[in-house]
Amino acid sequence: MLEIKDLHATVGGKTILKGLSLKVETGQVHAIMGPNGSGKSTLSYVLAGRDGYEVTQGSVIYNGEDLLKMKTEERAAKGIFLAMQYPVEIPGVTTMTFLKSALNAQRRTRGESEYDAMSILKLVRAKAKALQVTEDMLKRALNVGFSGGEKKRLEILQMSLFEPKMAILDETDSGLDIDALKLVAEGVNALRSPDRSMLVITHYQRLLDYIVPDRISVLAHGKIVKEGGKELALELEEKGYADIEKVPA
Repeated sequence: MLEIKDLHATVGGKTILKGLSLKVETGQVHAIMGPNGSGKSTLSYVLAGRDGYEVTQGSVIYNGEDLLKMKTEERAAKGIFLAMQYPVEIPGVTTMTFLKSALNAQRRTRGESEYDAMSILKLVRAKAKALQVTEDMLKRALNVGFSGGEKKRLEILQMSLFEPKMAILDETDSGLDIDALKLVAEGVNALRSPDRSMLVITHYQRLLDYIVPDRISVLAHGKIVKEGGKELALELEEKGYADIEKVPA
């Protein structure tokens, strides 16, 4: 589904990704682990098409198409979804209004008919219940005053509504207590599908106890330096990243 070759990317004039190559198979949950500053979040933003992240070399092929030639909204319409480490607050825009607008924008781009207000309400309520996203949260301004757990549950609700082909989860476990982590992981696992791939980015092995990956890649100095199965997470938990960080850039 996703094949990255020799990717180089800069942010603010500083090179962060330095020849990253990665392949994610269709239906696979692929975890990216690595120390702070290794380029994990930069990779997620480059794939999603965030402004300010410049690709200077390399290629990204997504479902047979050149992802780097697509605008951000085109990527979203074609099934790229990013759950951010720090979800954005949008004062003045209710959560329900945001969900309706975003979902219908994707449908318009794909040439599909839009949902009316009642259809959206029924769809959101049906999916929100399992994630403990309350009616009050849906009426409040998007992410404003939400706890860390509420923000992450809302992002998984978005993922459930948008039904992406490639979901990128950037440190979804950040700031979550164990109960919130379990709830979010249950929501993610419910969306695993032979037709959907996931790129799960994390520092810690604990998330991968609940979202068990098919493959793990370790990112350091802007490139993939080690790959393996789910047992690699346990090895990193035991030994840390000290040896990984010694690998020459």
